[in-house]
Amino acid sequence: MARYPDVPNSTPITFTDEEYAARLAAVRERMAAQNLTALIVTDPANLYYLLGYNALSFYTPQMLYVPLEGDMYFFAREMDANGAFRTSWLPQDRTFGYPETFVQRKDTHPFVWVAAKLRELGLVNNFEHGQVGLEMDSYYFSPKAFEALVKSLPEYRFTDSYELINWVRVVKSPAEIALMRGAAQVCESAMSAAYQAISVGERQCDAAAAIMNAQVRGTADFGGDHPAIVPMLPTGAGADTPHLTWSHQPFVRGETTVVELAGVFRRYHIPMARTIVLGKPSPRLDYLAKSTGEALNDVLATVRAGVTATELAQVWNTSLAKHGLHKPSRIGYSIGIAYAPDWGERTVSLRTDDETVLAENMTFHIIGGMWMDDYGYEVSEAVRVTETGLETFTAYPRELLTKE
Repeated sequence: MARYPDVPNSTPITFTDEEYAARLAAVRERMAAQNLTALIVTDPANLYYLLGYNALSFYTPQMLYVPLEGDMYFFAREMDANGAFRTSWLPQDRTFGYPETFVQRKDTHPFVWVAAKLRELGLVNNFEHGQVGLEMDSYYFSPKAFEALVKSLPEYRFTDSYELINWVRVVKSPAEIALMRGAAQVCESAMSAAYQAISVGERQCDAAAAIMNAQVRGTADFGGDHPAIVPMLPTGAGADTPHLTWSHQPFVRGETTVVELAGVFRRYHIPMARTIVLGKPSPRLDYLAKSTGEALNDVLATVRAGVTATELAQVWNTSLAKHGLHKPSRIGYSIGIAYAPDWGERTVSLRTDDETVLAENMTFHIIGGMWMDDYGYEVSEAVRVTETGLETFTAYPRELLTKE
């Protein structure tokens, strides 16, 4: 059973003691393989993975100190550290808050204070023969944070951890898969809300509001959570460009809108993209949709444990080429836990130069996205890899969606 801290008004810890222990053991096994004596974790998705800690506190510096052996220690802004136990299993006596006077100061950095606390805890000595891993590509680890650690801890030999925990996260446990299935139901509800809201004369911002309402409300069984990325709604000629959001302009008959969104449950994300056209699709859009859909189906039919990311990209390229089309960008990536600004895990990319071998219970967002000149089409599926194929998390119609 999941743990509940013995405190009032606490949030249930999502996973069991045994699952958290297994995660830490897997991280430490990889640390040993990379010759790391310790690891400093700043990515909130990785903090959630190891601790269960879940808060919008990552706009200020925070870190988890993970030694190869011994206790872990969590450091955050004092006002956040005081309540960290409400979502984290880590005992309160291993969580420390730096003073408010260290927040957003140009002449110092919170990690200067953290470094002094590490010394006080006896975690700095005897590092002549060890390395300390840093999440050098984390969105939440600034050059100033790096400088503070290097200057304050000259005994440490810092090195890039190369997304160490992210790679441990790539293969999901049964408990994680169960949460992603819940997120999939939220995702379908949000896409249904998008389809209902996108209508001639309605404002794009109102459609976005309807989507976000559905994302947060979730379903009767799975309450929604805030997504790492807001709904994306490239519309009209803007459908030729991914990652656009919305405006206050109304939807126009004949225009296409590409909808990309995610359902989220307990920080696990299931993304989905679909394309909606208001009226009859043009011949070129119809051709693009059918060609892209065929290529995506060919990729999905190839997915199974033992196949490489390269092979999937090659299947996509071959299928598109039959229709005189080409897409140079990747066609998917690993998914799971996420916080802003990205719902990808920043590990496996489905492209021709990624030789990662797929394993059972890896999870991906596979994207058939084609962005042409002044029009585009996108359709995607979130999937779980099985020994013999895949499980698609959602069952939403995989086709060009028309609406009068």
